[in-house]
Formats: sequence, structure tokens, C-alpha cells
Amino acid sequence: MTIRRIPTGPGLGRRRMLQGAGLSAFALGSPTLLSACGTESQKQTADSCKSTDKSDEEKVLVFSNWPEYIDIRGGRMPTLEQFETESGIDVTYDTDINDNLDFFAKVKDQLGSCEPIGRDIIVMTDSTAGRMIALGWMQELDKSNLPNVEANLIDSLRTPSWDSERKYSVPWQAGLTGIAYNADVTGEVTSFEEMLTRSDLKGKVGLLTEMEDTMAFMLVLEGADPEDFTDDEWQSAIARLEEVVGSGQVRRFTGNDYIRDLKSGNLAACMAWSGDIAAAEDERIPFVQPEEGLNIWSDNMMVPNRAEHKTNAEMLMDYYYDPVVAATLAAWVWYICPVEGAREEMERIDPSLVDNNLIFPSEEFLATTRDFMVLDEKTRQQYESDFRQASGG
Repeated sequence: MTIRRIPTGPGLGRRRMLQGAGLSAFALGSPTLLSACGTESQKQTADSCKSTDKSDEEKVLVFSNWPEYIDIRGGRMPTLEQFETESGIDVTYDTDINDNLDFFAKVKDQLGSCEPIGRDIIVMTDSTAGRMIALGWMQELDKSNLPNVEANLIDSLRTPSWDSERKYSVPWQAGLTGIAYNADVTGEVTSFEEMLTRSDLKGKVGLLTEMEDTMAFMLVLEGADPEDFTDDEWQSAIARLEEVVGSGQVRRFTGNDYIRDLKSGNLAACMAWSGDIAAAEDERIPFVQPEEGLNIWSDNMMVPNRAEHKTNAEMLMDYYYDPVVAATLAAWVWYICPVEGAREEMERIDPSLVDNNLIFPSEEFLATTRDFMVLDEKTRQQYESDFRQASGG
């Protein structure tokens, strides 16, 4: 397999904005993680938790997203303001999601009790989105209100294992997990296995505190499919991680703060998120497609139970799947654009981004990507415990 060094450039990715405290808390087994326990008893169904849509009489919408994840010009948000003008819907846009687990803990008691959370759209990363859907906390979307989504959602994001028919979710943006290295410190690193075994990298390797990201690669090394693996395969992957950590190969497990250590040379190579490396603007640090392939993830718009403006929310979702709007957004956020046709529109908006694999990956590039298997709550809690123990958390 040819290893591609992906061109990078300016931009500010959403994951750079994750709060270090939240990521560290995950690694250490914080009250946030513990508070997620017991959610099996909080399951809801469409029959047990009914919602009323007031979109016809109330032209408003509350949209909760991550910081720095929408186009901003001169303190204004052009695409969102255009939506308000065209639709007549007044949008309250909040950037109050800084960590998946923290937000899950923040709203689980209300959603688990069929109570409103005061938001019409929330944006969650794959595994957390899947958990919320499995618990019956999200409203099923009306696809008749989503013609642009139905027509323009890229194929690689149409059938995630946790929402295989996209009944409850629409991708906002997507990204990749691969590896990065500092060319001033080490030679090219072309595979995850190489990163874990090369003697010259010992003590200078970074892995991620996100269980799905790190363990997807460990499962692949054990010959398992991260989208469909057995408990025995999981235990083998955990045992291998324990061996790697015990050998001293890994300097530390990180959140997105790996960038500082990578730039300084404290880390020679590490697992990395595509948008972070683009935003780093450092020619010494390429984002690499490892031989084992890439993890792909998406941040997904969903409508919670008891949200009262579902149709308004669907109108906004569909608006962002207009290729012109999508390209405008992508030119600012620098993550994978989920909208077919946006690449052609980017020719007009910013031709320099048309061939950027961090925004518009080729089909060959995407063919190497994978998701992570959906876990029930009991299994997830056990696997998170296994991972914390193996990683030294």
C-alpha cells in the first residue's frame, strides 16, 4: 500500500477545542464516566416518550454544537444567518458541547426520564450518538423533510453500524484518526504496528485516551474487525496493549494536547486526528494514512426527545446539505465534508482546497477507513474499565 503524506494548511478543527480536563477525566475514570452507569434503566421508546412538534406556530430553533465548528466572518456566522433569512426561523446557536462524556452525563437524567433538555439539535460523535439512539432518547427523523440529505450524503457515511439507515442522525462533519510524526525527530512512520515496535521510537509514542480510536487499531493488529469483533478478540487486543504499555514504548495517552509534544519532539510519533494536524500548520508534521487503514468518525446532528421544533431542525439539517452551503462551511472548519457536490462548489469558493484529502478524501482513501462496533451499555462499561486499566489510567 502506498502511504500518502496528506497536505495540510490553516484551519481550526473542532477537536482542538476539546477541554483537556474532560479528556483527562476520561482517562482517569472520573465521576463523569461513572455517572454514565445505570442508564439501562433509563431506556425510552417512541411510545413511552412522546414529543410534540410546534414548528408550524413557533419559528425558532435551539442548536447545540461544539466550539469553533461553524463558519465565522467578522463575528458573524454567514451560513447560519442565511438560513434564518431564507427560512424565517430564529436560531439560538450554542457552543456548549465540549466533551461527549461530559455532555452525556449532563443530559442523561432528563432524557432518561423523558424530560426536555431545551435543545432541538445536538451534535454528538459516533459512539455517543449510538448510545443515545440505543437508549431511545432521540426522535426519528422525517426523511421527506431531508431531500438534500437523501440525495447528497456521501456513501461512506450512509450506513454507520450504530444507525445503519440514518433514521436518527445526519452527519455535521467527519474526520479521520491516523498517525502523525515529527520529521525532525524521526524518519517516516508508515504503520501503527511500526509505531508500537520500532526501538528508536521507544518512550516517544503517543496513543489516544479515546477508547474506540486506540482499540480499533489494536483490534486490527490482532486480526479482528473493529466493526464486528468477539470478546475473546477484545481481550487479546487489551493484552497486547498492556504489553506495549509495559514495554515502555508509549510515553503517554493523550487528548488533543498531543500537538504540543509532537511539535516539541517529546513525541516522535502518535495517533492523531486529521483536523488537528491541518490546524497545526507545521510542514514537519504530516498526517499519515497507516498501512492498517484509518478510523473514520462523524459528528452527528440529532433531535432529542421532547424537542418541540423537530421540523425546524430538519429544515436546518437539509439546508447544510446544499453543496454551496456545505462547501462554504468546509472551507472554514477543515474537516471531511459529508456532502456530495461540495467539492465542485469549492472550485469557486477556494480552489486550493479542492484536492485536500482532509476535506474531500478520494474514494481510494476512504476505502481504507473503518468504524467501531456498537456496544450495549453493560459491555461498554466493562470495556472502558479494561481500557483504563490497560492504559494505566
